[in-house]
Amino acid sequence: MPGIFLNNKVGFKVATINLSDHVTAFTLNRQADQIEVTAMGDTAHKFVTGLSADTITVSFLNDTAASSVLATLQAAYGTTVAWAAIQDSSAAVSATNLLYSGTILVDNLTDINGAVGDEGMIDITFTCNSKTATASTGTWS
Repeated sequence: MPGIFLNNKVGFKVATINLSDHVTAFTLNRQADQIEVTAMGDTAHKFVTGLSADTITVSFLNDTAASSVLATLQAAYGTTVAWAAIQDSSAAVSATNLLYSGTILVDNLTDINGAVGDEGMIDITFTCNSKTATASTGTWS
């Protein structure tokens, strides 16, 4: 079964900062509005794709070092920034290892989270401000 893989090489960048080594979970949800275009005489509902409504949900190990998770997200807070992701950051971009990109609105941030003895985590969902682009060529590095 060559289509099954271990999902532990996902790459994720916010702006130009590679935060992949702090990501414990990553979900890109690509979704579009459905617009009904059913007309008289149709025998079933008909729909076309409307505006994109993509989201990204990420779980980060928190890190307060410069150019790391918290500093990067705090600097981006309240703004729209570029993002990029790849399924396998150790392999070349290809038709089976697409490069995803777009822009996200950083409008929520959990600066402090956890209890005694917990590792510092940030679970955050970003709203995409652009339709997610996919590319089968390019570079990840």
